[in-house]
Amino acid sequence: MVVIDPGHNGQNWAHPDEINRLVHIGTGTKACNTTGTAAADGYPEAQLNWVVAQLARDELIARGATVVMTREDNDGWGPCITERAATGNEANADAVISIHADGARSDGRGFHVIYPATIAGLTDDIAGPSLRLATELRAAMLVTGMPISDYTGADGFSERGDLGGLNRSDVPAVFLEMGNMKNAADIALLTDSEFQQRVAVGIADAVERFLTG
Repeated sequence: MVVIDPGHNGQNWAHPDEINRLVHIGTGTKACNTTGTAAADGYPEAQLNWVVAQLARDELIARGATVVMTREDNDGWGPCITERAATGNEANADAVISIHADGARSDGRGFHVIYPATIAGLTDDIAGPSLRLATELRAAMLVTGMPISDYTGADGFSERGDLGGLNRSDVPAVFLEMGNMKNAADIALLTDSEFQQRVAVGIADAVERFLTG
C-alpha cells in the first residue's frame, strides 16, 4: 500500500479561516494547511503537485501497487496536514510520498528530499525507514534532469522536525520538493510534461526499491 499526498489544494486560497486553523503536530501547533507557492506567472504549486501525483499514482498502479491519494481532486481545500498523515496511518501504508515544489529565492535551483528528524516518542520508530525511502527517492530524482538543491539542505537531503505530515506519521514518510518554482530554469522543467513523467517514474522506482530492498 502506497499513499501519495499531493501537497496543498487548488482552493486553499479561498478558505483562509479553515486552512489557518491550528492543529497539533506533536511538537507544537501549525496551520492546518497553506496555499503553497506559485511560479512568477501565477502557476500554482497545488496544480503542479496534483498533476505529478496523478502520474505517480498511475505508474505505481501499473506496477501492481495499491495506491491511496490524500485528496481526490484539485478543486477543494485541505485536508489538514494531520488528516493527511492519518490517511497513511489508517491505510497502514508501506510508504508515503508527499509531493511539493519550493518557493525559494529566484537564484536557487534544484530538488531536495525531506525526511523526519528522530523525535523520541514521535518519529523514532519511522525515522530509519523514512531515511532509507528518502535515499531511494533522491537517487531516482538524480536521473530526471533536475539538479540537487544549491540553496537548502545538504546533498539533496533535508531533515525536518517541524512538519506535521512527518511528525504525525506512524509509517515511513518523506516529502519531495521537486524544484524551485521561483527559478526560471527549474520552472521550465517543472512544467514540462516529459519531466513530470520522469518524476512519476522516479517516485515509482524509489518506492519499488524501498519495498523490495
